Amino acid sequence: LSVASSPHPPNQSATMAPKDVSEREITMAEVSKHNTEKDCWLVIGNATNGGPKVYDVTSYLDDHPGGAEVMLDVAGQDADEFFEDIGHSNDAREELEKHIIGVLKMDAEELKRRAAEAEKAASKSGGGGANVFLILIVLAAVGFAYYKTQMA
Repeated sequence: LSVASSPHPPNQSATMAPKDVSEREITMAEVSKHNTEKDCWLVIGNATNGGPKVYDVTSYLDDHPGGAEVMLDVAGQDADEFFEDIGHSNDAREELEKHIIGVLKMDAEELKRRAAEAEKAASKSGGGGANVFLILIVLAAVGFAYYKTQMA
């Protein structure tokens, strides 16, 4: 996108993503191909902050305060958890928006992958709720079986 063909005034072209960027859907398979220092894409975002978006951060690698290596470690991947765990500032979030190129396409495969990751994360963080639910189901089944034997 050149400044001459941009609908934005020249002083805004570098800081504002074109409107159609939010409509461009990019698959995780496509993102995964962009995992080098010369071509670095990341997925950042979740249901709490507008959904996963795709960013081309290649031109920002040398300027990243934490160094290029930390971004290259998650290049071509979903880096949302990593990004959020670091606790980036509002300035960092504004900088990130300059590099948006689209949204992650949430096809059935991607939804399944995210559900599996969420389940894995939930089991790591205690998982006690799942065990209680399982116990309740077993007790309900035993109670139902007892009820049926008494009714016969």
